[in-house]
Amino acid sequence: MRFELSEDQRDFRAALDDLLSSADTVAAARAWAEGEHAPGLGIWKRLADLGVNGLLVDGGTHVDLAVAHEALGYHLAVGPWIEAAALSSSHGARVAAGELLTVAAPGVSFALDADVADLVGGTAGERLESVDATRRLFRVEGGPVGDADIAALACAAQLLGAGERVLADTVTYVQQRRQFGRAIGSFQAVKHQLADVRIALDFARPLVLGAALSGEPRDVSAAKAYASDAAWKAARTALQLHGAVGYTRELDLGLWILRIRALCSAWGTPPFHRARVLESLVQR
Repeated sequence: MRFELSEDQRDFRAALDDLLSSADTVAAARAWAEGEHAPGLGIWKRLADLGVNGLLVDGGTHVDLAVAHEALGYHLAVGPWIEAAALSSSHGARVAAGELLTVAAPGVSFALDADVADLVGGTAGERLESVDATRRLFRVEGGPVGDADIAALACAAQLLGAGERVLADTVTYVQQRRQFGRAIGSFQAVKHQLADVRIALDFARPLVLGAALSGEPRDVSAAKAYASDAAWKAARTALQLHGAVGYTRELDLGLWILRIRALCSAWGTPPFHRARVLESLVQR
């Protein structure tokens, strides 16, 4: 069976790409990391007006959610998008209205962006350091959690989008960077590495969309684990092919690499989700 997005879903993704491409999400992300929320909040409101926040409240499907979050990952949108999705069933009206809500994941004592978002359950404490400075984490004492499977699905979709962006930027770079009188993208070894990333992301996509269709916890875990691995492969390859410049803070690529690294362990690490898949298979 060949799964394809509907025309409405493709149009929705195109609208998101248009909005986010014109919003200077990189500048908003750098400002957010420094505690300046205004640019990011402006983008949040524009996306809320487009209906992104209320997808699961106003009749949208989990596939719609995956489409939206892939775009958010591709364009490096900041804010507690995953956490808001996790709260769609318990705080739907507030989420659909575009309120910034955040929540701690199961078994985790911190929540994202609790300095600017309303923390559902518990009390926010000290700020913690994150590998991704655009993900501002705060210690949480007590409180309930949202729908962890919805959050894991949204996280997998964002990883897929971020991996696609890193691959696209790396392909552009290797076509421009020259050594020995040739673009490094013409070297066979470089082509092989990029092809491996392309294959990994192409295998992750049907897992993410399949999990969105089924809603089964096992499928969500498979999607989160594989999307994490695929995106991390894209990040490692991008860093290697960019060389020393890839380590500089000035290069925007680093923002996506650090986002991927943070999301790999958010809402369940790959080992956790692989264990869930194994447990479900053993119990059958």
